[in-house]
Amino acid sequence: MKVASIQLEIKAHESKAQRVERASVMVDKAAQDADLILLPEIWATGYFSFDKYVEEAETIDGPLVRLFSEKARRHGVYLFAGSFVELKDGKYYNTSILFDRQGKLIGTYAKTHLFRYGSQEGELLTAGDGAKVFDTEFGKVGLTTCYDLRFPELYRQQVDLGAELLLVTSAWPHQRLEHWKLFNAARALENQCFLISCNCVGTTRNVLLGGHSSIVDPWGVTVASGGEHETIVKAEIDPSEVQRIRDVFPSLKHRVL
Repeated sequence: MKVASIQLEIKAHESKAQRVERASVMVDKAAQDADLILLPEIWATGYFSFDKYVEEAETIDGPLVRLFSEKARRHGVYLFAGSFVELKDGKYYNTSILFDRQGKLIGTYAKTHLFRYGSQEGELLTAGDGAKVFDTEFGKVGLTTCYDLRFPELYRQQVDLGAELLLVTSAWPHQRLEHWKLFNAARALENQCFLISCNCVGTTRNVLLGGHSSIVDPWGVTVASGGEHETIVKAEIDPSEVQRIRDVFPSLKHRVL
């Protein structure tokens, strides 16, 4: 399968509408040679633009979801369209969305671990209710978001639910870039899964974002990675490698706890 992670630049002068249009064009470009496309975390608003969360929140049947549903259907690709601020029953969530090749919304995940270090996310948003795994033609896919990477228990729960491919949407700061690289590799290796991440670049509310979106194999080897500029990170992976590696080196079967 061919994977494309769109490492979108957050530009301070852009409106939400402008950013959505630019991301839409990049999806069109990536779809020319991809089975699965990813976008980053709260990219349409800009993660650290907390003052815009309520104003720019949408429902799950709002224009953002409808647009990328149509993109997935038109191009015949799986599309993990990153996350947005979702308004649901009077509360706000950091919700990521996964569409299949027909444009059907087959997976939603509300971020479990809300970031509170120099962030208002924990004050403004409501946490989700834990691990989520969804069936695709590539195998079972687990969805997580940014700060979740620091909590290995969540990923182990996904493996217990059958996850073989881990998708991470993020707005990880450059300040802790080495942590990002470490966690991308570690979560893939310890769970013997492919991990595909999509991080923003650029600056949002004076926070420099780290980029380095990655595609990591079940041995913890980085197959492809972006730098610190807007780009589309691409690689071709073989999902059957997950089971082969788990059979060759069955560490998950040796768990005691």
